[in-house]
Amino acid sequence: MINLCKRLFKAFRREDGTATIEFVLTVPILITIFMASFESGLLMTRQIMLEQAVDITMRELRLGHYPMPDAAMLKTEICNRTVILADCQANIMIEMTRVSTSTWSMPSTGVTCVDRGEDVQPVTALQIGQQNDIMLVRVCVVQDAMFPTTGLGLALPKDAKGGYAVVAVSAFVTEPS
Repeated sequence: MINLCKRLFKAFRREDGTATIEFVLTVPILITIFMASFESGLLMTRQIMLEQAVDITMRELRLGHYPMPDAAMLKTEICNRTVILADCQANIMIEMTRVSTSTWSMPSTGVTCVDRGEDVQPVTALQIGQQNDIMLVRVCVVQDAMFPTTGLGLALPKDAKGGYAVVAVSAFVTEPS
């Protein structure tokens, strides 16, 4: 056994395979860095596109361009503006609540997201504000990681089916008509 270890050690000391050993040691690290940077870039792009879509849709809503808005219509409007989110209609959850100007109490629970492991989804509040009401809008879209077992994809909190939440929050005051 000792002779075998000595032979292996002498084989590694030779100059013949040193470039191969360096390659084998460094390439997995470089590939991991590449995959993590690609995943973080995709996550940021999804986040920015969702925030922009929510802002534009909420601007249209507060200006009264949607006469009778409902959850399905708001989902369609937001999803049409975010072209990068996969299966947006099935994976989006919108919550819109009034913020009381007397107590200024914000919702105490976290943002509700679609649970892709369940057939029945939770009901979220969708209140349409009256004149001069402050409205808080929280939107959550569940997306799958491109590389779920490497880098950032491994570190993200995920649901039962491996999706992570992309969340956008917006607030506005309903304009008087």
